[in-house]
Amino acid sequence: MKKTFNHQFHTFDSGLRLVTVPMPNTKAATVFVLVGTGSKYETKDISGISHFLEHMMFKGTAKRPGTLDIAKELESIGAEYNAFTHKEFTGYYAKSSAEKIDVIMDVVFDIFLNSKLDGKEIAVEKGVIVEELNMYKDNPARYVGTLFEKLLYGDQPAGWDIGGEAETVVKLERKNFVDYFNTHYIAKNTVVVVAGNVNPDDIKTKTEKYFGNIRNGEPVTKLPVKESQSGPKTLVHWKETDQAHFVLGLRAFNMFDERKYALSLTANILGGGMSSRLFSEVREKRGLAYYVSADTTLYTDSGYLEISAGVNKNKVHEALEVVMEELRKLKDKGVTPDELQRSKDQVKGSLSLFLEHSDNIANSYASSVLFENKVLTPEEKLDKINRVTVDEVSQIAKDIVNDNLNFALIGPFKDSEPFDKILKL
Repeated sequence: MKKTFNHQFHTFDSGLRLVTVPMPNTKAATVFVLVGTGSKYETKDISGISHFLEHMMFKGTAKRPGTLDIAKELESIGAEYNAFTHKEFTGYYAKSSAEKIDVIMDVVFDIFLNSKLDGKEIAVEKGVIVEELNMYKDNPARYVGTLFEKLLYGDQPAGWDIGGEAETVVKLERKNFVDYFNTHYIAKNTVVVVAGNVNPDDIKTKTEKYFGNIRNGEPVTKLPVKESQSGPKTLVHWKETDQAHFVLGLRAFNMFDERKYALSLTANILGGGMSSRLFSEVREKRGLAYYVSADTTLYTDSGYLEISAGVNKNKVHEALEVVMEELRKLKDKGVTPDELQRSKDQVKGSLSLFLEHSDNIANSYASSVLFENKVLTPEEKLDKINRVTVDEVSQIAKDIVNDNLNFALIGPFKDSEPFDKILKL
């Protein structure tokens, strides 16, 4: 891949980091702010506050007193905007015509720096949060992932629901939000990325002006994840559904391990598309599932490879046996050179499409700066992927495919014993 973008990376005296990625061939621009905090930085009594605070950031500032003031201003220029909360970061962004870059910068930076966190609005939003939690629990294809991490990590922040529990959320008070806001949303913990048809020098000048009074302090540290396991673990969540949903996972390593590129290709070969091993065996040959896939999730201090599927509830045991057989093949025989090359080509093609959009670019650049304080360009990432060998992928399989399997299931089942019998390599 040829060099795609000439980014600029600057750290201000406050510790705030800015990446500007000029994209002269697009008419769009994205303003993205990423802060290094999420649910893994919480304690039990404020579990869910990171996600709740994300909601509150759109409830008004001194300049834009209410939610509608923010929404109308962005929607009047046709902007796309949203926010999200992860276990280790929280992000805010807006994307618009590059001609309106000043507007979206002003709005996104304003809510990040000056949200009022009004007590009355907090009280109202509690009901919204509780209903959001209920909505996700009613969506088994999504909720099974939450249960999987609960099984994997147990009663520690890494194993808690990002949204918290309703009983905790309704007890949160304004002081909790103000304290969390002031101690976590600080300069040294924040990365700003502006990508699109923009002038880097202009963006730098304006960002420095906007963030002149950003909160200072040292980033709050989170509790390290504790992991221990000897043998398979199963979590069966009874729900009267027409389809069973499960996640089968294998512990791996953290995001700083260079083996992550081999791991991502392993997951892609296993379940990365309609030509993958799992899709072929589980869906196409046997008709046991509508969706089946494999992916990786890597945090700063842990990680895993997961296989997810929505299967015929009467054939879930058969589907699990097929998945287990594919894991055995992967461990015993590794992958072929042709499979690995196809996977690399697939990643390269997907990355090319990904790079067409300024919001994707902003997100990609922000994460490496937040966690490693350096830019990992698309070209550098692709080069690392291209260097992965068949032996490295085969070794990954030998390293992570073991008896420490973790299996979470949602469906009309109460007994885990039949599944326990299948979870043996």
